[in-house]
Amino acid sequence: MKGRQRETVKGIRALLAGEKRTIARIISAVESEDSEEILEHIFPHSGSAYHVGITGPPGAGKSTLVSAIAKRLLGKRKKVGIIAVDPSSPFSGGALLGDRVRMTDLALDENVFIRSMASRGSLGGLAQATKDVALVLDAAGMDYILIETIGVGQVELDIAQVCDTTVVVLVPESGDSIQAMKAGLLEIADIMVVNKGDREGCERLLTELKFAFEMREQKVGWDYPILKTTATEDEGVEELVVAIESHASYLSKTGRLEDERKKKLLLRIHELIEKRIRFHLKENIMPERDIIKLLDKMYERKLNPYRIAGQIARRIIRLADRRFV
Repeated sequence: MKGRQRETVKGIRALLAGEKRTIARIISAVESEDSEEILEHIFPHSGSAYHVGITGPPGAGKSTLVSAIAKRLLGKRKKVGIIAVDPSSPFSGGALLGDRVRMTDLALDENVFIRSMASRGSLGGLAQATKDVALVLDAAGMDYILIETIGVGQVELDIAQVCDTTVVVLVPESGDSIQAMKAGLLEIADIMVVNKGDREGCERLLTELKFAFEMREQKVGWDYPILKTTATEDEGVEELVVAIESHASYLSKTGRLEDERKKKLLLRIHELIEKRIRFHLKENIMPERDIIKLLDKMYERKLNPYRIAGQIARRIIRLADRRFV
């Protein structure tokens, strides 16, 4: 046990020093189920990195934009961590697109660490382990952590529960602005970007977005930037980076950064509690095989799921009461 603890301490030291091999090894460990002990050691060393979420529909050029933002930040001598959440392979469950391949020119920079992650079917466009991987990169000394979501279009709202600044990226394609409004993407946006600004319809989309934001309840003191970029040509990227820095400054000066991060920590606690309860439920309280035995009776309407759920919940509460008495 002592040997394992020494290895853990040694690994944490290497992580804090920003050693890429150690970062990759610890992230791989964190992506496994049994990772809480590692995260407990890492957590005290986190909290300094600024998290930026890049989200929007498929084909918006998010990966190219992330790469362009990272290059600008590197020019400012910042360390950048990139988490690219890809669709899951139906065969291996692993990341399908492999953004590290698309960002090979960045991957060789000593001040950049890129990690592709599979969404593993998460409807929010983020893998469940994304928050933990971001924690590792934070502790590893990254100044900025850029998180690019999967791009499924209408279910990416959980990015706002992870990042300090959320950038929503659209392109001047038919119906994009309407879909964004329907999906609630405008509600989570701190900065709006119309990428591929050299395409027809760009100015119309910008006008639609400006009108939409005029109708939206404003956050006090923050005027939502609506920017045009052409990431492939590096046009408008500097303005976007300035807008991200301005939003970070606004959050810090108003005290909102601390407030929002505390809210996110509270959400994280709830998630971890629910995760433990679900595990305990499946393993000890009511294994799935036992519930399956009741399915026929439920299907025949001899039992109902509401009563069964109530019975299971009461069983959990009774066990918890015994433990705390």
